[in-house]
Amino acid sequence: MDSAPYRVLLVVDGLCRGSPNQFGAPLIGARFVCHTDRVARGDGRLNHELLPGEKGPQDACGVFGVWAPGEEVAKLTYYGLYALQHRGQESAGIATSDGSQVLVYKDMGLVSQVFSDTMLDSLHGHIAIGHARYSTTGSSVWENAQPTFRTTATGHLALGHNGNLTNTHELAERLATLDTGELPLDNAVMATSDTDLIAALLAAHPGKTIEQAAMSELPALRGAFSLVFLDDHTLYAARDPQGIRPLSLGRLERGWVVASETAALDIVGASFVRDIEPGEFVAIDENGVRSSMFAQPSPKGCLFEYVYLARPDSVINGRSIHGVRAAVGRKLAIEAPVDADIVIPVPESGTPAAIGYAQQSGLPFAQGLVKNAYVGRTFIQPSQTIRQLGLRLKLNPLPEVIGGKRLVVVDDSIVRGNTQRAIARMLREAGAREVHVRISSPPVQWPCYYGIDFASRAELIAPGLSVDDIRTSIGADSLGYVSLDGLIEATGIAKDHLCRACFDGEYPVALADPGLRSKHVLEVTG
Repeated sequence: MDSAPYRVLLVVDGLCRGSPNQFGAPLIGARFVCHTDRVARGDGRLNHELLPGEKGPQDACGVFGVWAPGEEVAKLTYYGLYALQHRGQESAGIATSDGSQVLVYKDMGLVSQVFSDTMLDSLHGHIAIGHARYSTTGSSVWENAQPTFRTTATGHLALGHNGNLTNTHELAERLATLDTGELPLDNAVMATSDTDLIAALLAAHPGKTIEQAAMSELPALRGAFSLVFLDDHTLYAARDPQGIRPLSLGRLERGWVVASETAALDIVGASFVRDIEPGEFVAIDENGVRSSMFAQPSPKGCLFEYVYLARPDSVINGRSIHGVRAAVGRKLAIEAPVDADIVIPVPESGTPAAIGYAQQSGLPFAQGLVKNAYVGRTFIQPSQTIRQLGLRLKLNPLPEVIGGKRLVVVDDSIVRGNTQRAIARMLREAGAREVHVRISSPPVQWPCYYGIDFASRAELIAPGLSVDDIRTSIGADSLGYVSLDGLIEATGIAKDHLCRACFDGEYPVALADPGLRSKHVLEVTG
């Protein structure tokens, strides 16, 4: 951590302890009082925003959980979250339990910014959960960072969530009607996330254990949710009946791990056991793994996970993400061939598909663009001169590779089109003779309400425009998308087992009324 003020939260038996700049003299009171305003700072993250204000598809959150007596579970969780950093860069947190108390620490920023050795050493226990957040319900503020905490009739609860519920407003009304007896319902929490709402529902059953409360409340949730949570003695995981977001179970030598992606299992040395099934609830304690189904499974895994969201070294539903993306590239070369000299990717997300395109087309693969891996958000305002350079701070061409060449430029998706327009212009300025853009997903036509923060439909470039119209807009010599059927075929998964809503508008889970679909629904109505 640097010397900038940061927020600290330590929950011990339901009390909050913290100080602005050190882990020291306790301040005891309401849990969410213990924080100070953060000084804005750059984060150095590698992201998809190549142009200022050009927000691409924003990542889903990452969740991690471990039950491992005798292991340093907080450090295992830290490294698990590190592997999941690509799924959320706004905030991070870890909760641990030693059987008698639950400790929670969370803050705004990257995993590496939030945690130190000292902090991790303070998080004792044999159970831990962790969360890396990108906000899809509730603003990006410290109060909404996860894990979220609740005091229950039987102890304590901490919970992390990947996904986005579609019946948030309905659940808020349900919570208000529950009879909690003497149990305090909100403990003065000002959070406005659907995650905090889930935690409150699970905690609002004084006559039930957490396990019993989960089997009662999980069927009422609608939308996407891959959950990890813990009480004083047990690690829990649950996945929505559609299985929209991924969730995997792994085995340690002396314990168990649950994670959003298998890459996080790899980094902590856990062997992959299986995916948590859609509609499944899992409890892990000294008696092993217990599994129950709280809903009939109706698989609808997110197709965009295979296109962009997941790490290429992860495996989802038995499919290697890198293998799927390379297969999509090969399919794209068949569906949208072009007479060209070389194939180059838009790094990093376009690389596997570009490799596949080159393999299928017989064209040479080359690195024509170099991405600066250490440039992410900066709060230093650029001068006019630097602003005019646009994306060159993050992406720079290699003239000796592309000069005089007819290029096939492979990227994962087009959202607004501004990034591709800037790239095409930059490549021509660097000497490219022709720029042929190929996209390893179909046109993005609809926003996602299941955990990806896409642009609104009005901001998307594809609705209402032909492919040739888009080609003209971005300044390419030609433009080709992989077909939806081609993308699905490359995954090897049946069409009716995939959520394709951002491409075809068929939403597998009913959406809330239009006025209740905002990420700020609980801030507006709550």
